[in-house]
Amino acid sequence: MVEVVVVDVTAAADDVGAADARTITAVSTTVVSRPYWTPFEISSGSTPTLESVLVRITAQDAVGTGETTAMTAYSGETTAGLIDAIASILAPAVIGRPLFDLAGLHQHMDAAVRGRSLAKAAIDMAVVDAQGRALGVPAGVLLGGRVRETVDMAWVIGLTEIESAVAAAVAKVAEGYRHIKVKGGHDPRRDVELVTELCRSLPAGAELAIDFNEAYDLGTALPVLQRMQRAGLVLAEQPVPGWDVAGMARLTQALDLRVMADEAIQSVHDAVRLVRDSACDVFNIKLLKVGGFHRARQVAAIAEAAGIAVKVGTMPELGIATMAAAHFAAATPVATVPADLVGPLLVDGDIVDSAPFTSRPGHAVLPDGPGLGVELVASTVEVTR
Repeated sequence: MVEVVVVDVTAAADDVGAADARTITAVSTTVVSRPYWTPFEISSGSTPTLESVLVRITAQDAVGTGETTAMTAYSGETTAGLIDAIASILAPAVIGRPLFDLAGLHQHMDAAVRGRSLAKAAIDMAVVDAQGRALGVPAGVLLGGRVRETVDMAWVIGLTEIESAVAAAVAKVAEGYRHIKVKGGHDPRRDVELVTELCRSLPAGAELAIDFNEAYDLGTALPVLQRMQRAGLVLAEQPVPGWDVAGMARLTQALDLRVMADEAIQSVHDAVRLVRDSACDVFNIKLLKVGGFHRARQVAAIAEAAGIAVKVGTMPELGIATMAAAHFAAATPVATVPADLVGPLLVDGDIVDSAPFTSRPGHAVLPDGPGLGVELVASTVEVTR
């Protein structure tokens, strides 16, 4: 195993106040990867391997693990860039700080560097895991308590041939998934044909969504979505570029199906703008995208105040970050749209036991163990880049 130790020092009590004995003393990273069963393709690119950075936070009496992934085709980031941000900027900002001051940790990280949400999310996630392990409680308790014990999951199908997508969707509905999300964006005619065939093939009660990943302009998206709406589509995700909030608002006003923002919502400030401009019906909140549990809860609070539903999304990710997303979904009342939690099921061998995502197909079952409630499998240490 190649482990990159970022920082390993003992915090000085004088720097943070001796009253809090639990301070962060070390931060380290490890790169792990798993091949997709089939390369995961979206409109902006194809990814053959799911590569993640695991971040370990050490405090005096607890260790927590977080995860982040660049998924360059979606984010434009790289694994090397994530490691550098953690090593050179974020670890020094949190070393010596109180483990149980998550808001304060974000203030220090934000003061150290703007943006870099993917890297900040891994530290945030590891801190919450360590908090839960120190107290012996699940992460959901630290998020305000669970409002649901299981989380409805959507099955996500990347760009592929129409026949293959339909066959996969029908099979997953038969297993227990009631919400199918497919990727689109390469060809408007193909996308309409795909949605039409899926709506014809799926049984009553199954819902269909399509994610364009910003592929179209407004002039293309509107007539395409009008045809899809007539076919039976219920949800359209990010049809136009994230910067085109006016275009999102136009689609939201013109269509009866629900319009969901993903790339358009990277921060709490984006959330406020989308609400102000009535630019969507659903927020896709990804822990990595917004910077972790702390910021995700702020975005969810804006959604709840505005009467906007939430889907908890993933990049996708391996089991640590996917389980973190499941805990967030279980503790968020407005997270009523089935969550995208299938990352561990899209790869050949996850880094944790995948039973929470497979024991009840179409549902994630929350573990009761402390923190995130999952442990790395032994083989994880054997697969790094």
